[in-house]
Amino acid sequence: MPSICLRVPEDFCGGMRLDQYVASVPNGMNRSHLKTAAQEILLNGKNAKLSSKIDGGDIIDILWEDDVPENIEPEDIPLSVVFEDENVTVVNKRQGMVTHPAAGNWHGTLVNALLYRWGRSEVPQIKEGGANEILQKRRPGIVHRLDKDTSGLIICAKNRETEEWLCSQFKSRLIQKEYICIVRGRPPASAGDVRTQIVRDMKNRKRFKAVTATEEGKFARTLYHCIACYGKYSVMRVRIKTGRTHQIRVHMRYLGCPILGDKIYGKPDELFPDSTLMLHSRQMIVRLNPNAKYKRFRAALPQRFYDTVNRLKEKYTREVMPKVHPKCKK
Repeated sequence: MPSICLRVPEDFCGGMRLDQYVASVPNGMNRSHLKTAAQEILLNGKNAKLSSKIDGGDIIDILWEDDVPENIEPEDIPLSVVFEDENVTVVNKRQGMVTHPAAGNWHGTLVNALLYRWGRSEVPQIKEGGANEILQKRRPGIVHRLDKDTSGLIICAKNRETEEWLCSQFKSRLIQKEYICIVRGRPPASAGDVRTQIVRDMKNRKRFKAVTATEEGKFARTLYHCIACYGKYSVMRVRIKTGRTHQIRVHMRYLGCPILGDKIYGKPDELFPDSTLMLHSRQMIVRLNPNAKYKRFRAALPQRFYDTVNRLKEKYTREVMPKVHPKCKK
């Protein structure tokens, strides 16, 4: 994906909009192009808007895609549907499926499949508004997301009222989400409560990292329980109290236990050199509307988990860690 990185001169007088500055420099990008093609805008490593004000010494990173389709079209793609009514569709997303159209993945996404399943027409390209607003309107019904290589439960809203309700539930952290993952290494205790800030890794913009003793970034909290250990591998149950990008992957790495098959936060594994990301969204507990009781949804573990655990059982003896809880990390 094309990108541009600009450093604002130290003696620059602040107050100019980001898009105005980018349009004014040699080899920059005009403002209308920024609106339609920009996929991510960072100011000093943090998400920014086109209208953000800049100062001397600031670093601007922009990723864009020129080949943006005119419309997001319905596509007949098979889905594993866990539950469906007039308001929601709960899907067990397969590994490798992108949640919504974005740079490099304009077709074959969950949104394309849902438009077809719901009998909806194509979504026209949105050209008015900021980059984040434009992208949001290309995601009809999507109230949360899973990474491309994470499998499991995702709930999608069929109408605006349900979408607003579910968004409010996610924002208020009233929806319980549980994941299963297989990691390389053993956690410091059988169960724990990880609390850190999560910031973008300035050395590798594709990654994030967990940091403490700072207000920088966004607060993230993850609860984990080690189900079993097999040699240097562990099977973990994880519940997230916040929903940050790559949160579980970042926090497992922070514990010294990167997820098996994680090409961004881990390393190639000798026993499983071809492993894909071993992270699955297994359970969700949610109220579907203000008058409803909490409802539990579950997605069966994919075959790759059974294959991996069976291989571990052949090579190692199953162990259970002593129940000692570490101090919370703040």
